[in-house]
This record gives sequence, C-alpha cells and structure tokens, in this order.
Amino acid sequence: MRTYYSKKAATSVIIANMIGTGVFTSIGFQLMDIQSTFLLVLLWTVGGIAALCGAATYAELGSALPRSGGEYNFLGRIYHPLAGFISGWISTVIGFAAPIAAVALAFSDYSTAIIFGSQPIWIKKIIACLLVLIITLIHVKNKNISGKFQIGFTSIKVFLIIGFCLCAFTITPEPQPISFLPQKDDFKILTSTAFGISLIYVSYAYTGWNAAVYITSELERPQKELPKILLIGTATVMVLYLLLNIAFLYSSPIADLEGKTEIGYIAAVNIFGSNGAAIVGLMLSLLLISTVSAMIIAGPRALQAIGEDFNSLSFLSKVNKSDIPENAIYFQSIISLIYIFTSSFEKIIIFAGMILALNSFLAILGVFVLRRKEPDLIRPYKTFGYPFVPAFYLIITFIMIAMAAANAPLNALGSITIIIVGVIFYRHFENSK
Repeated sequence: MRTYYSKKAATSVIIANMIGTGVFTSIGFQLMDIQSTFLLVLLWTVGGIAALCGAATYAELGSALPRSGGEYNFLGRIYHPLAGFISGWISTVIGFAAPIAAVALAFSDYSTAIIFGSQPIWIKKIIACLLVLIITLIHVKNKNISGKFQIGFTSIKVFLIIGFCLCAFTITPEPQPISFLPQKDDFKILTSTAFGISLIYVSYAYTGWNAAVYITSELERPQKELPKILLIGTATVMVLYLLLNIAFLYSSPIADLEGKTEIGYIAAVNIFGSNGAAIVGLMLSLLLISTVSAMIIAGPRALQAIGEDFNSLSFLSKVNKSDIPENAIYFQSIISLIYIFTSSFEKIIIFAGMILALNSFLAILGVFVLRRKEPDLIRPYKTFGYPFVPAFYLIITFIMIAMAAANAPLNALGSITIIIVGVIFYRHFENSK
C-alpha cells in the first residue's frame, strides 16, 4: 500500500533542513563591516525574501513536474539528462552527505562538552556516527514513525528558538540600545562589497528552503500541498532568523559579537549568566538532531530518482514494504560516515554554498525556459509576481555566486572539478539507461 508523508512532516523537513548552526555564527562576521541594526535586519530580510522567491518558483516547478528528486528532476527535464545527473550527484555528495557529517560532529561537540567536558576527537566521531546510524534506522522503518520523529524534533527546535528570544527580550540584565532606523552611512555600506559578502553568509544560512521538492512523490496531493509547504516552511524560518538576530543584538554589545563565531554562547552568557554555555550547548544539540534527520529524509530521494533512470544504479531505487528507498538512504549515510571518519567534509563544505546556489539558480532560471518550451504544460500553481519574483532570486543569487567566486577563486575551481567528475560519471552510466 502506498504511504505518504504528511503536510506537517514535509514542512518540518524544510524548517529543520534550513536551521542549523549558520544563524548562530554568521552575524559575528557581518558585524566586522556592518554595525547598523537597520542594515543587519535588512540583510536577513533580503535573504529571506530571496528564499521566499525561490520557494514560490519551486512551487510552480514542483506542481508542474511532480516527481521526487529535487533539482535532478527539474534540470533533467528542462535542460538535459546530463544537467539533471550532475545536479543529483552534487545534491547527494555535497548538499546532503557532507553537511550531515558536519552537523553530526557539531552535535557531538556540543553534547559531549555539556555531559563529559572536552573529549578526544575519536570519541566525538563515534558519537557522530551513532547519531547518523540511529536516525537512519528510524527513517527506513516506515513513514509514520519517520514523520512523527521529524515533526517532534522540529517542534522542539522552533520552541527552543522562540523561548531563547523571549528570554533575550525579557530577562537580559543589560539590554543594548538598538535602533531600526537607517543611519547616515548606511547607503554607502549597502552598495559596498561588504554588504554583498555578508549576503553570502545569509544565503548559506537560508539554504534548504527547497528540501520538500526532494520528497514530492511521497506527498499525497503534491500539486496542491507543495506550494503551501514550501512557502510556510520558508516564511517560518525567515521570521525565526529575524527574531534570533535581533535577540543577539539586543542582549549583547556589538564589541562582544564582532568577529566571533560563538554568537549563541556569547548571547546566552549575557542573558543567563554563567550557565549560558550549558544552556546554548543543550539547545544547539537538540536543534541539530532535527537537521540531520531532515537531510537523511530528503537527500536519498535524488539517488532514488537516479536509480529509476539508470539500470546499473537501479539498486538505489529499491523500496521496502513501507515504500521507503532504503538502499538510497543507506548509501547516503555510508558516505556521511566516511566523511566523519576522514574529516574530508571540511574541504567540501567550504565551496558547498557556491555550487548549491548554482544548482538552484539553474532551476529557477528553468521556470522561464519551461514556460517557453512547454507553454501547454498543466501548471496547478503559477509563481505569484512572475516574472519579477524569480528574477529577484536570480539577481540576488548571481551577485552572491559572482562575489563568492571573486573572493575565493580556489573554491570556484573546486566546484568546477566536482561538476567535471559528475560529467565523467554520467558518461559511464548513461549507456545503462
């Protein structure tokens, strides 16, 4: 019997996939060049609007092309199977497996520090591996258990963030005077390279708004529900991000935050006193469980779609009696475990943001191509504000990719290398189609 993920479970996948450690670290780098509260809030608002524009456009693509697999499905259908394959390869190896390893190790760092204090790296790696294995086994069981687990830990994540913000606004002993009005030098900063580079950090923190399109086929009424799931999930994260960053600025002096990565800890100390480290460590540990869970759900669906289209990879498309692609889930988790043991994910994460942004850029551009190429295609949902909404996303993302490439050309070279490897794999497997 065909089983499905609920609307709540799919929305939870988006929220959990988006909220990791990024929002708790990036404002420290932004404050090195931007110290205007107005511009910082604008920065996170622009990033959120861009994500919403992307979600609205993906809603059209997902309802018109209702198949799991994310960009693998979109790019393969719109451009060429090679584009889809490379996208699926990138999504699996870069977009999900490597971040799973990074987040699992971050969970291990925070949880061991709270319970046992500083521990050797091998112990942290074992704990990270256990987290991945346990969540993997939960998500290959059945969709009812999988969905409830995801909803439960995502709900904990949302309540913790709201509670943290409420505490910041109500019990901070020495709140900071912040103003949301523009300052005299704001326009100059707004048009500077510093604002664009800060937008890179923000864009990376918003990555994951597209997670639900990886499980499109496993929604009961995808053409009706997918647009709501994408927009509600992304809008929820945007609100939480704005609240968090305002809470950081309200509770802590800019001098304490500037150039630091441990923003959550600094804010917690200013809010809760000496117990701040334990509180933020526990909070981040629980937050990261749902993030790992969401990526273990979403990522393997691209592998499943590839297995359906390539005979020599058909083992990836195998589903169990609960209609779950267990081989694809195991395959992705094994890659994550290899990353954890070798720590090779560290180099991959560096240019992950750039190459994943290129993936979504091509997909969003595809809505223009698809409307021209297949004007008679049934579109249960059409992007509101077309063509301005997708165009806004394309402009912001293009600026971000260009600045990232100019700022770190070696990372751009690494992205090109991964694409070339994807082409080689495609040429090897295309004869089995």
